[in-house]
Amino acid sequence: MTVLLGFCATVAMPAAAAVPAPVAQPAAAPVAPVAQPAAAPVAVGGAGPGAYAFTPGARTVAGTEGTADAVPLDPRHTYRSSLPRGGRLYYRLRLAAQDTAYVPVTAVPPADAAVSATDGIRVSLRDATGGSCSYASARFGAGLSPRPVTALGQREAGKALCQGGGTYYLLVERLDAEGSGAAAPAQRWDLEIAPVTEPGLARAGATSPPRTWDSATPEPLTGRPRERSGGTGFAGARPLGPGVWRTTLTPGETRFYKVPLDWGRQLHASAELGGAPGHGYVGGALNLSLYNPVRGSVEDASLGYTGAAKPAALAPVPPVEYANRYAVQAGVTSVRFAGEYYLVLHLSTQLSGTFGQGPFDVTLRVRVDGQAHAGPAYAGSPVPEDAFTVTEQDREAALTGDTGGGGDDRVMWLVAVGGIGSGTALLLVLGGWTVAARRSHARAR
Repeated sequence: MTVLLGFCATVAMPAAAAVPAPVAQPAAAPVAPVAQPAAAPVAVGGAGPGAYAFTPGARTVAGTEGTADAVPLDPRHTYRSSLPRGGRLYYRLRLAAQDTAYVPVTAVPPADAAVSATDGIRVSLRDATGGSCSYASARFGAGLSPRPVTALGQREAGKALCQGGGTYYLLVERLDAEGSGAAAPAQRWDLEIAPVTEPGLARAGATSPPRTWDSATPEPLTGRPRERSGGTGFAGARPLGPGVWRTTLTPGETRFYKVPLDWGRQLHASAELGGAPGHGYVGGALNLSLYNPVRGSVEDASLGYTGAAKPAALAPVPPVEYANRYAVQAGVTSVRFAGEYYLVLHLSTQLSGTFGQGPFDVTLRVRVDGQAHAGPAYAGSPVPEDAFTVTEQDREAALTGDTGGGGDDRVMWLVAVGGIGSGTALLLVLGGWTVAARRSHARAR
């Protein structure tokens, strides 16, 4: 009730009264960019249902062309930034020697951006001397469709490179093919940066990956699909559990889901694009991506489309185990901790020219196998603290689809737009929660 009353008071208060807390800047930068908390989640990537929704409260920062005045990032916060064409921008992190750091960067081009298959971003973490700890890239691929793409920079404690505590730098580079985006050279891509740190173990364990796991592709689930629309960003990903699920997408839309996976559990997933009238072929028409709890890429599948219903299935990944990190294959080493795993669907803009604007039916089949067990004993807590945790509330939400906001989003919008008094707002929100709970229960049956 305290949270609800606080919300009503915030809505009634004029926008000018909201004053963000000051953020400490590094001593080396006389005039460093200041990280300001966002007043509310803002959808970008163009108007309409395909827009990307950033993490509420994400702090806006500006990357720099050099390391001297790079703004610091803190794993207790998520950040917003932007990247110009051909840009190479630095950000600063302070890391403890014993912590493994993960810094995912999601690039969000405008909905009307012209992109090539090889356009995208490259992300690397570097030590204070400029030595590279890791690098990764993410590209738009055969769909030739602007969409959110995510690359992960990381510094792994215990590895040969980048040891010791101190200052590290995140470098984000934009990959633009020659001639790509020439019509809009000044067009910037928005960025979301969500750093996470993982502590070391309380005592040393095995340093080799599990030798055997069931890598066979199981029979796809059957049954009548249940409706489950996705979210429009990682922060608003819709909970999803085992089963057959249905949604609709229009060309250019991206939808986010999250599946809770305990230690020892194994995920299988596929997506089927329904049939549509028309003749022709579209490469990369539907893209299905799997990301781990720190938004690191696990697997990716896409399909070419001729108008006939066709599935895209992710390659099998192992059960979630700490020791997977010692494997070589990306599809194994990335399944290294429990938590929320993200399934991301994107429908290419290229479909509209051949098969129309849709909407197109998409069926998700999600299977979770394996026996859950306790995880390793960490020597400290990750940051954010719940990064590698699966709760009973998470498991329940995966079945009901409840994002925690219930059905009160529309009521909150009315409060914000209409300036309704706090007492009336309280009654409306309480009523909205009641109705949403009943509808959620009915849909789950």
